[in-house]
Amino acid sequence: MILSDVSIKMAIAVGDIVVRPLDPNDIQPASIDVHLDKTIQLFGPSITDLSEDGVTTNMDITKFLLHPRQFILGSTLEHIEIPNYIVAVLESTSSLKRAGLFSAPGYVDPGWKGQLTLEIYNQSANSIVLYPGMKIGQLVFFQLTTPAARPYGTPSLHSKYQNQVGATAWKA
Repeated sequence: MILSDVSIKMAIAVGDIVVRPLDPNDIQPASIDVHLDKTIQLFGPSITDLSEDGVTTNMDITKFLLHPRQFILGSTLEHIEIPNYIVAVLESTSSLKRAGLFSAPGYVDPGWKGQLTLEIYNQSANSIVLYPGMKIGQLVFFQLTTPAARPYGTPSLHSKYQNQVGATAWKA
């Protein structure tokens, strides 16, 4: 079941869903708009070995020109917390997709806490300007049939990205 704006507001009011900062105008009929933070991560010209931690360069932006077929990491401006009975999906907005920009981590586990890292890719033939605070995606919440027994962050899961701040490259 997808949570409506009414259910999202109720979950926020009781502290089950946390989105900070949150402009009430960002609550849509069945999602919450999220925004790009100021720090992005760039990959250098190197070999990607997924058995080792990712190597990137942090860069604070006021504006950033994302070239065709360029891939970077960003993060949501918002700190997000999801309870053990909800899962979320972060999708690019339809306006960004229509411009050829894809920027979503996709699946967000029950129990998640932190800023979401965004995999941002320019699929178009044109460069696209990114800037801090721009609407970068929409977070859709789904209620689970039962609460997760081992939500993200449970010690036995060794959740690598719990409580992350800013864009975070992969961890081996």
